[in-house]
Amino acid sequence: MNALDFSPLFRTAIGFDRLARLMDTARAAADAPSYPPYNIERTADDAYTLTMAVAGFGQDDIEITAQDNVLVVSGKAPQAQDEGRFLHRGIAGRAFERRFVLADHLRVEGASLENGLLHVALKREVPEALKPRRIAIGSSRPQQPAIEGRAEAANTQDGQAQAA
Repeated sequence: MNALDFSPLFRTAIGFDRLARLMDTARAAADAPSYPPYNIERTADDAYTLTMAVAGFGQDDIEITAQDNVLVVSGKAPQAQDEGRFLHRGIAGRAFERRFVLADHLRVEGASLENGLLHVALKREVPEALKPRRIAIGSSRPQQPAIEGRAEAANTQDGQAQAA
């Protein structure tokens, strides 16, 4: 794979460390082993499911952690039972670790393991302060505070005009 050099960009840009880490992770992921296989599915506008094929692993063999916008799914190799009885062993039982970079405001809702598939539910929850809000349009002009000196002069002129 031909590596791109982004160093000129990072010499003139400040605060894009996360972007650099994301690109390094993507580059490393291209060369990483593909075990265990997985699917990423969009289940709603703001919901996703990560499904990993982890046949042979139990709940106690798998650990899921989410920290700093990174989801890590790791599995320790299940204890081999009666190795001598297998003539062929095609179901992988090796340890693994998979890392997924999560978008901002994406959180893990839960996980389940059934029929050799690990399902991790993810949901995007944007804080209210960051959501767009609609501004109502009124029928009259909003009151602007008057500058004190001008307001007093206007009131004095109005008073003089009414007296005359």
